[in-house]
Amino acid sequence: MGLLIGRAKEGGEKIFEVPSSKSILNRALILAAFSEGDALLRVSDYGEDASVMLSALASLGISVEKRREGLLVRGTRSVCKAASVDVGSAGTAARFLPAVLAVKGGDYVFSASPQMARRPMDLGSLQSAGAEIFRADGASFLFRMVSKGRAPDRLEVSAGVSTQFASGLLLAAAVGDRPRTVVLRDLGRTSYLDMTRALINSFGGKVERRFDGGTEEDTVIPIIRNPKEYAVEPDLSSACYLYALAPLLKMRVTVKETSLSSVQGDLGFLKRLAASSELSLEETTEGLALDGRNCRGIGGLGGNYENESDQALTAAALAPFADSVTEICGIGHIRRQECDRIFAICKNLKTLGVSAEEREDGVVIRPSPVKDGEIETFGDHRVAMAFALTGLKTGTLTIDDPLCCKKTFPRYFEILSEL
Repeated sequence: MGLLIGRAKEGGEKIFEVPSSKSILNRALILAAFSEGDALLRVSDYGEDASVMLSALASLGISVEKRREGLLVRGTRSVCKAASVDVGSAGTAARFLPAVLAVKGGDYVFSASPQMARRPMDLGSLQSAGAEIFRADGASFLFRMVSKGRAPDRLEVSAGVSTQFASGLLLAAAVGDRPRTVVLRDLGRTSYLDMTRALINSFGGKVERRFDGGTEEDTVIPIIRNPKEYAVEPDLSSACYLYALAPLLKMRVTVKETSLSSVQGDLGFLKRLAASSELSLEETTEGLALDGRNCRGIGGLGGNYENESDQALTAAALAPFADSVTEICGIGHIRRQECDRIFAICKNLKTLGVSAEEREDGVVIRPSPVKDGEIETFGDHRVAMAFALTGLKTGTLTIDDPLCCKKTFPRYFEILSEL
């Protein structure tokens, strides 16, 4: 059932709280689960992707206790050697768990949601780790993986289609039995790989990097024992939708516990947002504050979004109201995510009467009057959350599937309703 977005009031100040970063949390869950010792992951709310990871770990015999202050992970290097693992629609679970289990060894059957099954899965990297793959009916995801746990000392992976494959092997090496080198080919985007390395270092492992032309070799020294605690950052991807309200509605927006020291690549979009509209971005005791109360207009948000590609949708949602043409590039890979996001951007903008030109790796959007229309989310949480911003400005827009936001930000529309 569609949700009509009402026009929001402009001005004032607002302090928001967002869920924990699912990208950080799911990496931390992998590291904590497959290393020795208990680790308390300090988290706030989390969405469906993290819940899927928790269920998948439970199917492998990993105990995770939900406590008031977070998640207590009972880490162990001895996991179930035969299991059926459902990764739902969680891309991180789908790419990280097979990589780790290929190195650990065992007999596993993986299944996923229809949406996840349409996304690319690099089975070649699993085979390079010594696993045999048995496909079911040619499906892109449903498969059986058998591994003797004899992964070589050098593992190879392409980071071109999705860096999650590469992160999966880095995580697998970090919880392995000896140092291993991960050879990363087709390097482009680096933000999520940097996040993976930062977490491995925080958990007591070590990543030594060496570059050879267009190839990188990361030698990973495994984690010896879990840290007692690890605080998971708030999700900056979710926070950026709220920070976009600063120039859009001329508000001062603060998101609790965010920081300029974040390991998340979407910090780059927040800085871009502040610079493009000449807004003040400052660290406060509560979190980062973006002040748009004196905003004179939304500046052009164009540029290369390779390392902050989730926010290409946010920029597209603001683009109709911008002072100039918005040209976004470097995002060809988002065609293979929950949906073809470049197509989704252009289709929905055109539905609203906005001029949008689709390119192979990006989009060109011209400022335009926005008419009434319904946003087709394609079941993609980021499409729903981004285009809700357009509706807050016009009050004439309907989101066809608001519930898809439960993947990462279950309370998103409840929070927006307060505006």
